[in-house]
Amino acid sequence: MKPATGKLIIAIILDLVDFTIGRIPGFEIVVDGALGIAAVALWGWPGLIAFWEIADPTGQIDAFVPTMTLIALSQMRKNKSPRTE
Repeated sequence: MKPATGKLIIAIILDLVDFTIGRIPGFEIVVDGALGIAAVALWGWPGLIAFWEIADPTGQIDAFVPTMTLIALSQMRKNKSPRTE
């Protein structure tokens, strides 16, 4: 398995955690912070985008946006070698 594919699988799992456990009132900030740290660990500076989820004080809206998966897909596309025709 390619490293990028492994990171995508991890991102999907973390987004599912955010969708389930991350919606518990009072616990959502902790989950969003941990996911932001995980995103930075996985992708470096582009992972900082994941911290936008802390801006939602209810923790309900951001759970429906698969931020980690979107970052993973954008990094996979960015790192894809250019096509030659």
